[in-house]
Amino acid sequence: MISFTPLQTLKNVEFRNLLTGRFFIVLAFRMLATLLGWWVYQLTKDPFSIGLIGLSEVIPAVSCALYAGHVIDMNEKKRLLLICNYAYIFLIGLLLIPAFFNVEMHFTGHQITYFIYAVIFFTGIARAFIGPIVPSMIPKIVKKDNLPNAVTLNQATFLISSVCGHAAGGFLIGYFGVRWTLIVIIALIFLASLFFFQLNKQHSEYKKEEINVIESMREGISYILKTKEILGALCLDMFAVLFGGAVAMIPVYATDILKVGAEGFGLLNAASDIGSMCIITVLSIVPLRKNQGKILLAVVTGFGLCIIGFGLSRLYWLSFLFLMMSGMLDGISVVIRGTIVQLKTPDHIRGRVLSVNSIFIMSSNEMGQFESGLMAKLLGIVRSVVFGGTMTVLVALIVGTTNKKLRKMQY
Repeated sequence: MISFTPLQTLKNVEFRNLLTGRFFIVLAFRMLATLLGWWVYQLTKDPFSIGLIGLSEVIPAVSCALYAGHVIDMNEKKRLLLICNYAYIFLIGLLLIPAFFNVEMHFTGHQITYFIYAVIFFTGIARAFIGPIVPSMIPKIVKKDNLPNAVTLNQATFLISSVCGHAAGGFLIGYFGVRWTLIVIIALIFLASLFFFQLNKQHSEYKKEEINVIESMREGISYILKTKEILGALCLDMFAVLFGGAVAMIPVYATDILKVGAEGFGLLNAASDIGSMCIITVLSIVPLRKNQGKILLAVVTGFGLCIIGFGLSRLYWLSFLFLMMSGMLDGISVVIRGTIVQLKTPDHIRGRVLSVNSIFIMSSNEMGQFESGLMAKLLGIVRSVVFGGTMTVLVALIVGTTNKKLRKMQY
């Protein structure tokens, strides 16, 4: 049994710098996601336009992910992290053009929307690289015995920044508008880079070897396919979140169904992350010590049921409660999945495995956003969310029935 000593892990200065930098950059990304969903819906009043934000990002991100994994494993990671960091600053800075000069340049709502899609397309390329870099650096910074601790603390940092980002994004939009919210987002990404600068360099183990790119990418895919615990966990994440992505429709619920405005939207958008943060805090004190595979399947099933409840709710407090409960269940599953992937992956192939992992994550989140927008257009808002939650429950049942190794997995 691996001991859980989070305070001991946090004594590592380099690990703290990595987590602090990640906190600020995820904070900025969540604020940006909140802003874009709200901004695009206000420009178009079409829920499908929100789905196209996710599609604009996921296409380049997934397309580049396998190559990104190869690049991460073969190159110095700190340098790549900083390059991606500043690429984001430049790209998000482009959004200041329609935000500040809309009147002077006579942009229409659709022109601004298309410009946003174009910028997000290029951030998708940067995301293909930055997504796997941070988790791939963690095993070189902390000892193996502390790896589950580090994974949990890393996820706790992600969730805390997500909560703050969603809520702050809603409040900033409501009180200061889109343009100044964008300024804050850019400043936060720059602040993250200051902490990343303090990290030690992590050179590739393959520095002196000639590696074929295709063979390198194939090695990462092959490892996942033969490791059933990782494959099952990733498939569960991908399809469950793909169909259970009700969060993408929160701008519509806040505006047209619950009628709570930008401030209520920000809190509703943060509800699931608040739940996740609460359960991560509990898990940091009382970790899961056995039957993690069975727990994973159970919490994903519960997540789907909460999404169904959210879709049917017409009361703000009840909708908030369902989303918070879904976040608690998702928080448990994220910790289990993340620990499985890290413990089952050798160092020399970690970047490629985590890049494939990022494909599953991006496919579930961004394609889930697109699926939610498309189904909302075809079925209507409420029925599309209920359909997604139902499919999530079905996916959990199928994976639990067909993947014996995942079901019996424990660490």
